[in-house]
Amino acid sequence: MNVPLSILDLSPISAGSTPQQAIRNTIDLARNAEAWGYRRYWVAEHHFVQIASSATTTLIALIAAATNTIRVGSAAVQLGHNTSASVVESFGTIDALYPGRLDLGLGRSPHQSTQARSAGSPPTPTPTRPTEVRDGVVIPAPFAPGQVLDTTRFAAVRTALMLPGAQSIDFAQQVAEIRALLNGTYKTADGIALHAVPGEGADVELWLFGSRSGVSAQLAGQLGLPLAANYHVAPATILETVTAYRESFRPSDRYPEPYLMVSANVVVAEDEPTARHLASTYGHWVYSGRSGAGTAQYLDPDTASPLTDQQQHLVHDRLTTQFVGSPADVAERLTALQQLTGADELVVTSVTHHHEDRLNSHRLLAREWGLQQVRAA
Repeated sequence: MNVPLSILDLSPISAGSTPQQAIRNTIDLARNAEAWGYRRYWVAEHHFVQIASSATTTLIALIAAATNTIRVGSAAVQLGHNTSASVVESFGTIDALYPGRLDLGLGRSPHQSTQARSAGSPPTPTPTRPTEVRDGVVIPAPFAPGQVLDTTRFAAVRTALMLPGAQSIDFAQQVAEIRALLNGTYKTADGIALHAVPGEGADVELWLFGSRSGVSAQLAGQLGLPLAANYHVAPATILETVTAYRESFRPSDRYPEPYLMVSANVVVAEDEPTARHLASTYGHWVYSGRSGAGTAQYLDPDTASPLTDQQQHLVHDRLTTQFVGSPADVAERLTALQQLTGADELVVTSVTHHHEDRLNSHRLLAREWGLQQVRAA
């Protein structure tokens, strides 16, 4: 029997469309995801780019209101520019109306975890480790953050997201604060007890997100929390991330054993040529982010020009690890990823220019994976 399947949605904005339409598309996909039998529907936090899921908590509330049973959550709240109290109070407010359906995913914000070089300095040399295939899963050479062409905009975004003079606190410390606020044991540095209202006692499931074998993966293990490992973002380090999590795991009341979710980027169509065409502008989308310009609108494959060799090189790791093809082919590759990592659950993200193609991608995969439909959609 296949492991559960969930969806990660970035609310992409297609070229020629609007953020408003992207949000409507997200609500529509969430309703269908519930009908098709997906376990969770997560949205990702991004800012000042052509992605409409920036106000993640607000969007989660809208999705919860538009659905009935599917779990809804964040993938992930970026703690670097969110206070512990604001996170717990926001999720507590949604939980008050939709109890027991929320996944509170926590991750480090980019400025906490990315070692980006200054704009104008020489690029970091390309990693020499070759791409390999392990048990049917592509493990590419690592992408070095120093390869980003221009980090000027990165610094501007960080400034815009932080109050003047504000400093991010240690990730582990903030996770501890959030757990304390949820369970009612929070105290300030001088010993004053504070209680999040709403928030304290909220029936939310806490997740940590990790792309490498560092802080997030190890902390999830040490706290006995579930981990979502990002193969779709950092495929080169997936095995190190999984190993770090399992080796550091300590049983908790809720999780006596590790619980691992692994992500993958997929595009499914009735046949491989169609899927390849629909996915042909994914590289453009990734390149727009890695170039330093910020993730752009998703281009129409019918009109977009091919990437140059230099552009292809910058996104090679993401292109070779995207699962594109017929339902049977993509399901086979997902099964290989699950078996290699030992994942207890998979979460897939699918981006296409036309909303109907994205719906069809998730619908075809759900049917091939054997998900049990809740109702006809």
